[in-house]
Amino acid sequence: MSPLTVRIPAARVEGNFSRAAFALALLGLTAIFLFSFPEAGLCAGGLHEASEKLGAQFSIFWILPFVCMLLSIAIGPLAAPHFWEHHYGKVAAFWGLAFLVPFALLYGFSLAVYQFMHAMLQEYIPFIILLLALFTVAGGIRLKGTLAGTPAVNTGLLAVGTLLASWMGTTGAAMLLIRPLLRANSHRRYKVHSVVFFIFLIANIGGSLTPLGDPPLFLGFLQGVDFFWTLTHVFQPTLIAACVLLALYFVLDTVLYGKEGRPVHPEANSGEKLALDGKVNFPLLACIVLLVLISGVWNPHVEFSIYEVHLELQNIMRDILLLAVACASWKLTSQECRKLNEFSWGPIQEVGKLFLGIFISMIPALAILKAGSNGALSGLISMVSDNGQPNNAMFFWLTGALSSFLDNAPTYLVFFNTAGGLSGVSPDMFAGQLMGPWAQTLTAISAGAVFMGANSYIGNAPNFMVRSIAEELGVKMPSFFGYMVWSVGILIPVFILLTFIFFI
Repeated sequence: MSPLTVRIPAARVEGNFSRAAFALALLGLTAIFLFSFPEAGLCAGGLHEASEKLGAQFSIFWILPFVCMLLSIAIGPLAAPHFWEHHYGKVAAFWGLAFLVPFALLYGFSLAVYQFMHAMLQEYIPFIILLLALFTVAGGIRLKGTLAGTPAVNTGLLAVGTLLASWMGTTGAAMLLIRPLLRANSHRRYKVHSVVFFIFLIANIGGSLTPLGDPPLFLGFLQGVDFFWTLTHVFQPTLIAACVLLALYFVLDTVLYGKEGRPVHPEANSGEKLALDGKVNFPLLACIVLLVLISGVWNPHVEFSIYEVHLELQNIMRDILLLAVACASWKLTSQECRKLNEFSWGPIQEVGKLFLGIFISMIPALAILKAGSNGALSGLISMVSDNGQPNNAMFFWLTGALSSFLDNAPTYLVFFNTAGGLSGVSPDMFAGQLMGPWAQTLTAISAGAVFMGANSYIGNAPNFMVRSIAEELGVKMPSFFGYMVWSVGILIPVFILLTFIFFI
């Protein structure tokens, strides 16, 4: 395909969410083309093959833009809050360009454009479209009446959301329940702990039982793992983790509730019965889940190529229909319902801009990880094997540690293939081997990828979205590192417990 197809209007696909950041990135690439590589782009053959070899060539220093992107998210809102509020999109674009520009200078403009297009078309745009659809649909569902945010009610909401997450996805469950939780606790002085545990349970751990729950498990399903395999094998670790966290939350919330003087919600006696507004969004929510599932099982073997980036028909149709579902939700839900639900586009705009920079700057980190024993992280990869036998504890912790900051879906796939390779069977037999004799290894990989996405704000897609919605509704959330104080202090001991019970 001619590289002239680079002019595809990706900015229109992203819409208002990241137009400024995308334009800045595009201008930077255009400048390289015009002033540094006048002949670049005349032949784009073999870009995919060249890209596959990059992971073994990258040094560890190529991940510096990604590290700086994370540090910007962590430090920017604290060190320069006014600047960050108005320019975080430009910061994200800068760190994306901090990878793309040196890469173009060293490896050529054509390969740089391929990396950018691949990240946009196969990763970022599908990601933001799914998030947009869930955000729009779930944001149109309002719980009428008043739930008083007592410890029992709050714990019940977290438990229900944890159960729902595996069947409607962590993002869907999080977007559905975060506003009801915040409204139920609007009269409480202490709210941060409720949002933090919400991220732990509903946005992450709750999604570990089916391929619908979290993207890593869906990738496993596409690799041949049975749909209900995770339900039977990851159930016990999920149950223990959820029960420990719910019990801990109930105790903490009870203590804080008593410290507040056991306040009564000001609308507790309003007389309005609990009911749901915007019910039309429930079938739309089901449509989203079905579209994601169908795109994984239906393969018409039709592909399109844009700058050597292969796009499958089922994925294109899924994304178009997801946008249609979002539009239907916007049209069919009354604006009064959304207004009372305190719905706004601010959170999705923030996530869209920041994750644009994240997806671009983490390209080399994922490539290095994919290179396995041939990459700069080969020392880490070698730690999962003990004389040819799997070290399940290390599979759990390494999959989890990398999933805490990188995209947990490709991280899962890397360790899935690493474990399959260790088993000595052919690649088409990986799933059968890992579901059978090496079931505990696949359990460790699955639990690590899903559970430890809760370790940071960017570990899983809904984490940052929940944070943004909470801050928009007046909850002063912890900083990037502040949140990790919570996660390290609470989750790491739970994960250590699970390691001794299941993986040693």
